[in-house]
Amino acid sequence: MMYSSVGLGGGSSYTALLAIFDVNYVLIPTTSLMLNVTVTSLGAANFWRGGHVRWGLIAPFLVSSIPLAYLGGSIALSKQAFYILLLVTLVTLVVRIYFFDGLRISLRLEGAQKIVFSLALGGALGFIAGTVGIGGGIYLVPLIVMFGLGAEKEAAATGSIFIWVNSIAGLFSRIQRGAFDMEWILPLVAAVAAGGFLGSYMGSFRFPPWTVQKLMGVVIIIAIVFLVRRLF
Repeated sequence: MMYSSVGLGGGSSYTALLAIFDVNYVLIPTTSLMLNVTVTSLGAANFWRGGHVRWGLIAPFLVSSIPLAYLGGSIALSKQAFYILLLVTLVTLVVRIYFFDGLRISLRLEGAQKIVFSLALGGALGFIAGTVGIGGGIYLVPLIVMFGLGAEKEAAATGSIFIWVNSIAGLFSRIQRGAFDMEWILPLVAAVAAGGFLGSYMGSFRFPPWTVQKLMGVVIIIAIVFLVRRLF
Protein backbone atom coordinates (compact mmCIF):
# COMPACT_ATOMS: atom_id res chain seq x y z
CA MET A 1 0.00 0.00 0.00
CA MET A 2 2.75 2.47 0.97
CA TYR A 3 4.95 1.80 -2.02
CA SER A 4 2.20 1.84 -4.64
CA SER A 5 0.94 5.18 -3.31
CA VAL A 6 4.09 6.84 -4.71
CA GLY A 7 4.42 4.77 -7.89
CA LEU A 8 6.81 2.11 -6.56
CA GLY A 9 6.59 -1.67 -6.46
CA GLY A 10 8.30 -2.40 -3.14
CA GLY A 11 11.16 -4.51 -4.48
CA SER A 12 13.77 -2.98 -2.20
CA SER A 13 11.87 -3.93 0.96
CA TYR A 14 10.77 -7.32 -0.42
CA THR A 15 14.38 -8.32 -1.07
CA ALA A 16 15.45 -6.93 2.30
CA LEU A 17 12.76 -8.81 4.24
CA LEU A 18 13.35 -12.06 2.34
CA ALA A 19 17.07 -11.80 3.11
CA ILE A 20 16.35 -11.15 6.80
CA PHE A 21 14.19 -14.28 7.01
CA ASP A 22 16.82 -16.38 5.21
CA VAL A 23 14.71 -17.33 2.20
CA ASN A 24 16.63 -19.33 -0.43
CA TYR A 25 18.73 -16.71 -2.23
CA VAL A 26 17.77 -18.14 -5.64
CA LEU A 27 14.08 -17.36 -4.94
CA ILE A 28 14.62 -13.85 -3.55
CA PRO A 29 14.89 -11.98 -6.90
CA THR A 30 12.13 -14.08 -8.50
CA THR A 31 9.74 -13.48 -5.61
CA SER A 32 10.52 -9.77 -5.44
CA LEU A 33 10.08 -9.33 -9.19
CA MET A 34 6.75 -11.18 -9.15
CA LEU A 35 5.47 -8.96 -6.33
CA ASN A 36 6.74 -5.90 -8.20
CA VAL A 37 4.77 -6.94 -11.28
CA THR A 38 1.62 -7.39 -9.21
CA VAL A 39 1.79 -4.04 -7.41
CA THR A 40 2.93 -1.90 -10.34
CA SER A 41 0.36 -3.35 -12.74
CA LEU A 42 -2.29 -1.87 -10.45
CA GLY A 43 -0.31 1.31 -9.92
CA ALA A 44 0.31 1.87 -13.62
CA ALA A 45 -3.40 1.42 -14.37
CA ASN A 46 -4.41 3.97 -11.73
CA PHE A 47 -1.82 6.53 -12.78
CA TRP A 48 -2.92 6.02 -16.40
CA ARG A 49 -6.51 6.74 -15.41
CA GLY A 50 -5.28 9.84 -13.58
CA GLY A 51 -3.68 11.18 -16.79
CA HIS A 52 -0.12 11.21 -15.44
CA VAL A 53 1.52 8.89 -18.03
CA ARG A 54 3.91 10.55 -20.55
CA TRP A 55 5.22 8.04 -23.09
CA GLY A 56 7.81 10.50 -24.35
CA LEU A 57 9.35 10.46 -20.87
CA ILE A 58 9.03 6.71 -20.32
CA ALA A 59 10.15 5.29 -23.69
CA PRO A 60 13.93 6.01 -23.53
CA PHE A 61 14.20 4.37 -20.11
CA LEU A 62 12.49 1.23 -21.39
CA VAL A 63 14.55 0.92 -24.58
CA SER A 64 17.79 0.29 -22.68
CA SER A 65 16.40 -1.29 -19.52
CA ILE A 66 14.42 -4.21 -20.99
CA PRO A 67 17.36 -6.11 -22.56
CA LEU A 68 19.57 -5.48 -19.55
CA ALA A 69 16.87 -6.62 -17.10
CA TYR A 70 16.59 -9.85 -19.10
CA LEU A 71 20.38 -10.21 -19.12
CA GLY A 72 20.58 -9.63 -15.37
CA GLY A 73 17.91 -12.24 -14.71
CA SER A 74 19.75 -14.81 -16.81
CA ILE A 75 22.96 -14.57 -14.77
CA ALA A 76 23.26 -17.34 -12.19
CA LEU A 77 25.20 -15.72 -9.35
CA SER A 78 26.74 -17.66 -6.49
CA LYS A 79 25.17 -17.16 -3.06
CA GLN A 80 28.12 -15.04 -1.89
CA ALA A 81 28.11 -12.88 -5.03
CA PHE A 82 24.35 -12.34 -4.81
CA TYR A 83 24.49 -11.19 -1.19
CA ILE A 84 27.42 -8.85 -1.90
CA LEU A 85 25.59 -7.28 -4.85
CA LEU A 86 22.41 -6.99 -2.80
CA LEU A 87 24.34 -5.42 0.09
CA VAL A 88 25.94 -2.81 -2.18
CA THR A 89 22.56 -2.00 -3.70
CA LEU A 90 20.84 -1.61 -0.32
CA VAL A 91 23.63 0.55 1.13
CA THR A 92 23.45 2.81 -1.93
CA LEU A 93 19.70 3.03 -1.47
CA VAL A 94 19.95 4.00 2.22
CA VAL A 95 22.49 6.72 1.36
CA ARG A 96 20.09 8.04 -1.29
CA ILE A 97 17.13 8.07 1.11
CA TYR A 98 18.75 9.67 4.15
CA PHE A 99 21.45 11.88 2.66
CA PHE A 100 20.25 12.92 -0.79
CA ASP A 101 16.48 12.82 -0.42
CA GLY A 102 16.06 16.59 -0.43
CA LEU A 103 18.66 17.24 -3.13
CA ARG A 104 17.47 19.28 -6.08
CA ILE A 105 19.70 19.94 -9.09
CA SER A 106 19.08 23.10 -11.07
CA LEU A 107 20.49 21.52 -14.23
CA ARG A 108 17.79 20.91 -16.83
CA LEU A 109 18.61 18.38 -19.53
CA GLU A 110 17.48 19.12 -23.06
CA GLY A 111 17.33 17.27 -26.37
CA ALA A 112 20.10 14.71 -26.88
CA GLN A 113 21.33 15.12 -23.29
CA LYS A 114 17.97 13.99 -21.96
CA ILE A 115 17.91 10.93 -24.24
CA VAL A 116 21.48 9.86 -23.38
CA PHE A 117 20.83 10.29 -19.65
CA SER A 118 17.57 8.31 -19.85
CA LEU A 119 19.19 5.47 -21.83
CA ALA A 120 22.15 5.19 -19.44
CA LEU A 121 20.02 5.31 -16.29
CA GLY A 122 17.44 2.91 -17.71
CA GLY A 123 20.11 0.36 -18.62
CA ALA A 124 21.77 0.48 -15.19
CA LEU A 125 18.49 0.17 -13.28
CA GLY A 126 17.22 -2.55 -15.60
CA PHE A 127 20.30 -4.67 -14.85
CA ILE A 128 19.77 -4.17 -11.10
CA ALA A 129 16.14 -5.24 -11.52
CA GLY A 130 17.12 -8.48 -13.18
CA THR A 131 19.95 -9.47 -10.86
CA VAL A 132 18.70 -8.63 -7.35
CA GLY A 133 14.95 -8.08 -7.85
CA ILE A 134 14.83 -4.36 -7.03
CA GLY A 135 12.78 -2.74 -9.78
CA GLY A 136 14.82 0.48 -9.78
CA GLY A 137 11.90 2.84 -9.35
CA ILE A 138 13.16 3.99 -5.97
CA TYR A 139 16.15 5.51 -7.79
CA LEU A 140 14.34 6.51 -10.99
CA VAL A 141 11.39 8.46 -9.55
CA PRO A 142 13.42 11.05 -7.56
CA LEU A 143 15.98 11.42 -10.37
CA ILE A 144 13.24 12.34 -12.85
CA VAL A 145 12.15 15.17 -10.55
CA MET A 146 15.71 16.09 -9.58
CA PHE A 147 16.81 16.61 -13.20
CA GLY A 148 13.60 18.33 -14.24
CA LEU A 149 12.50 15.58 -16.61
CA GLY A 150 8.94 15.49 -15.29
CA ALA A 151 6.58 16.49 -12.47
CA GLU A 152 6.14 14.34 -9.35
CA LYS A 153 2.99 12.56 -10.56
CA GLU A 154 4.58 11.95 -13.97
CA ALA A 155 7.66 10.56 -12.23
CA ALA A 156 5.49 8.23 -10.12
CA ALA A 157 3.63 7.02 -13.23
CA THR A 158 6.95 6.47 -15.04
CA GLY A 159 8.28 4.55 -12.04
CA SER A 160 5.27 2.22 -12.01
CA ILE A 161 5.52 1.39 -15.71
CA PHE A 162 9.33 1.11 -15.59
CA ILE A 163 9.24 -1.33 -12.67
CA TRP A 164 6.41 -3.35 -14.23
CA VAL A 165 8.13 -3.80 -17.59
CA ASN A 166 11.58 -4.59 -16.22
CA SER A 167 10.27 -6.90 -13.52
CA ILE A 168 8.55 -8.92 -16.26
CA ALA A 169 11.77 -9.02 -18.31
CA GLY A 170 13.87 -10.16 -15.34
CA LEU A 171 11.20 -12.58 -14.15
CA PHE A 172 10.85 -14.19 -17.58
CA SER A 173 14.55 -15.00 -17.81
CA ARG A 174 14.55 -16.45 -14.28
CA ILE A 175 11.50 -18.62 -14.97
CA GLN A 176 13.29 -19.98 -18.05
CA ARG A 177 16.10 -21.31 -15.86
CA GLY A 178 13.74 -22.71 -13.22
CA ALA A 179 14.29 -20.23 -10.35
CA PHE A 180 10.57 -20.02 -9.54
CA ASP A 181 8.21 -21.49 -6.91
CA MET A 182 4.56 -20.59 -7.56
CA GLU A 183 3.26 -22.27 -4.39
CA TRP A 184 5.52 -20.07 -2.26
CA ILE A 185 4.77 -16.86 -4.19
CA LEU A 186 0.96 -16.97 -4.58
CA PRO A 187 -0.02 -16.04 -0.98
CA LEU A 188 2.39 -13.09 -1.12
CA VAL A 189 0.92 -12.00 -4.47
CA ALA A 190 -2.57 -11.94 -2.94
CA ALA A 191 -1.37 -9.77 -0.06
CA VAL A 192 0.48 -7.19 -2.16
CA ALA A 193 -2.37 -7.04 -4.70
CA ALA A 194 -4.79 -5.89 -2.01
CA GLY A 195 -2.37 -3.32 -0.64
CA GLY A 196 -1.26 -2.20 -4.09
CA PHE A 197 -4.78 -1.50 -5.27
CA LEU A 198 -5.59 0.67 -2.26
CA GLY A 199 -2.24 2.44 -2.21
CA SER A 200 -2.12 3.35 -5.90
CA TYR A 201 -5.66 4.71 -5.69
CA MET A 202 -4.82 6.82 -2.63
CA GLY A 203 -1.59 7.97 -4.27
CA SER A 204 -3.53 10.15 -6.67
CA PHE A 205 -4.60 12.32 -3.73
CA ARG A 206 -2.27 12.05 -0.71
CA PHE A 207 0.61 10.19 1.04
CA PRO A 208 3.90 12.18 0.91
CA PRO A 209 6.72 10.13 -0.70
CA TRP A 210 9.23 11.00 2.04
CA THR A 211 7.11 9.20 4.66
CA VAL A 212 7.18 5.97 2.64
CA GLN A 213 10.90 6.22 1.99
CA LYS A 214 11.88 6.84 5.62
CA LEU A 215 9.80 3.85 6.79
CA MET A 216 11.32 1.72 4.06
CA GLY A 217 14.80 2.89 5.04
CA VAL A 218 14.44 1.37 8.51
CA VAL A 219 13.64 -2.06 7.04
CA ILE A 220 16.58 -1.82 4.66
CA ILE A 221 19.02 -0.84 7.42
CA ILE A 222 17.96 -3.92 9.41
CA ALA A 223 18.51 -6.05 6.31
CA ILE A 224 21.98 -4.55 5.83
CA VAL A 225 22.93 -5.56 9.37
CA PHE A 226 21.77 -9.13 8.75
CA LEU A 227 23.60 -9.31 5.41
CA VAL A 228 26.84 -8.01 6.91
CA ARG A 229 26.65 -10.58 9.72
CA ARG A 230 25.99 -13.33 7.18
CA LEU A 231 28.86 -12.32 4.94
CA PHE A 232 31.50 -11.56 7.58
